[in-house]
Amino acid sequence: MYNRPFTPEFITELKPNEVFVFGSNLAGMHGGGAARVAMDRFGAKWGQGVGLQGQSYAIPTMQGGVETIKPYVDEFIAFAQGHPEYTFLVTPIGCGIAGFTAEEIAPLFSQAKDIENILLPESFVRIINDNF
Repeated sequence: MYNRPFTPEFITELKPNEVFVFGSNLAGMHGGGAARVAMDRFGAKWGQGVGLQGQSYAIPTMQGGVETIKPYVDEFIAFAQGHPEYTFLVTPIGCGIAGFTAEEIAPLFSQAKDIENILLPESFVRIINDNF
């Protein structure tokens, strides 16, 4: 049961223990959208398309269909479970420049709904709750 705040719609600052989770491309070219915000504000590194970097965590979303994103989401969830000292603010990854819908991406995060240190967008939680 999801019983915590949703990821804020607009994130302009983070507390020291918070991590901005964003959609990226495998090459780590953070030129637009949430990836650009991650690079400009939260320590994402140009050329790193996956994983923790500064106060951000990249999940690749630009390399194919939803099935190519799932392993990276699973890797993220495992990482978050292993790092309870952080709170992860998941943005609606894949739902901007990558062109996916929340209905396509949200189910990938169904296992995250019970993990206390992962905050999800409200749209993802509504879809997960309706489908599971």
